[in-house]
Amino acid sequence: MRGRILLIALLLLGTAVAVADGLTTLKSAHNVPETMDRFENAARDAGLTVFARIDHGEQAGNVGLGLRPTQLLIFGSPKVGTHLMQSTQRIGIDLPLKVLVWEDGEGKVWLGYLPVAILLQRYAIADRPKIQTKMTGLLAKLARAATMP
Repeated sequence: MRGRILLIALLLLGTAVAVADGLTTLKSAHNVPETMDRFENAARDAGLTVFARIDHGEQAGNVGLGLRPTQLLIFGSPKVGTHLMQSTQRIGIDLPLKVLVWEDGEGKVWLGYLPVAILLQRYAIADRPKIQTKMTGLLAKLARAATMP
């Protein structure tokens, strides 16, 4: 069932999607700041809480090191995340959710996130199928909103 949900989500994206190192990765039509702005705005519009936005590139520059543009957004819904933590509190190490946007060595911009199915499998949470379906669909929708032209 989990595999079907992930496959459906990937098909719904209708864009270049890769799953490597456990991350779902989408190529963006925008630069790093714009991609992240679009994701953040879509997340807020969906009623999610944005907890933090970290600009790894800026932080690297602050200590005299170079890094291509890279930003991390920490976001989620305490209402949903708490249900997962009621199944097992250990998932709290991976919650709230995160999305990473970066520019590669060829100047291409990517958005990546850990699929919900992997998180639930990691913590053997099998009693929340509706949450998995809802979160999987929402992450795909937010990723599409951030990366599409």
